[in-house]
Amino acid sequence: MIERIGKAARWSDAVVFNGVVFLSGHVAEETRGQSVLEQTREVLAQIDETLAQAGSSKDKLLSVTIYLADMAGFDEMNQAWDAWVDSDNPPARATVEARLARPTMAVEMTAIAAR
Repeated sequence: MIERIGKAARWSDAVVFNGVVFLSGHVAEETRGQSVLEQTREVLAQIDETLAQAGSSKDKLLSVTIYLADMAGFDEMNQAWDAWVDSDNPPARATVEARLARPTMAVEMTAIAAR
């Protein structure tokens, strides 16, 4: 059975299949004037919320892909990440520079977690 969480016309916030939770790209709601640090903190809070809705949590993360609009924000993003991540259960992670959907977006994250 496939379970869709936060379903919209174009995507679901998460899809659960066979005990695995697939999160869509999460971005900050307010991006204008927000630093990479602030946007990252908001994205991580959204990930916490989506994982909870799916019956999971950050200690069950398997993989996270981080998209930065500019790699110059890597250290700032990591400041928020390091304060948030479960250091006993860190996921596999990749960080890439990418052009995001809006010019004010600094960070987007996708994730896969166990349920």
